[in-house]
Amino acid sequence: MRAFFTCGIVLLLAAHPAAAAAEAHYAEQRAAMLHAIDRDAIDTAGYTGRRGFDARVMAAIGAVPRHLFVPADKASRAYDNRPLPIGYGQTISQPYIVALMTDLLDLGGGDVVFELGTGSGYQAAVLSGLVAEVYTVEIVPELAALAAERLARLGYDNITAWHGDGYYGRPEKAPFDAIIVTAAASHVPPPLIAQLKPGGRMVIPVGAAFLVQQLMLIEKTAEGDILTRHILPVMFVPLTGER
Repeated sequence: MRAFFTCGIVLLLAAHPAAAAAEAHYAEQRAAMLHAIDRDAIDTAGYTGRRGFDARVMAAIGAVPRHLFVPADKASRAYDNRPLPIGYGQTISQPYIVALMTDLLDLGGGDVVFELGTGSGYQAAVLSGLVAEVYTVEIVPELAALAAERLARLGYDNITAWHGDGYYGRPEKAPFDAIIVTAAASHVPPPLIAQLKPGGRMVIPVGAAFLVQQLMLIEKTAEGDILTRHILPVMFVPLTGER
């Protein structure tokens, strides 16, 4: 489906010079965004231990049309290295943070990933190019519907998106090779730890709502032991739901 979508874009651009010019403009902005991510990786290496991110991660980010994952009135700022509002009190994460969290998961092509907090669908789209399957849940019904429609329309056919409370994960699809949480939690949800495969990784911001939180990397060893590491201070919108 993605190959067909790409072909359709090529034909559209050939027939409409204005569309081709707009796409060239966005391509330049994507390149600038990737350079900004590279600079931030160097600047934060003292926290993360990473002076750069895996080439596969950067290629996946460079392939996603971020301007199609933000409200139309924010499209001109889509490739700024900053978070942007997407409505309903939610945001699309800063590109550097998307790159860092994705890189920390150390993904393989056959992996199955669970995402708590679909938002606009952008992070899921980035993951889509790196793994076999992505399961992503969004608690805000309007955002969940918009993201599911957008991802299907753009041809991301290895993503399953739905509306619900992600605190409890998706046990019928577990265990997961990796789990990513894109909203700040007051604690690490035990159901997600249980659904993480031995050898798997979880990235989650933990801390109080609307204050500085800590981005944490959680690893489950082959023996089932849990290892945690604080990566760097962040600020995410809070996780909502019954818990």
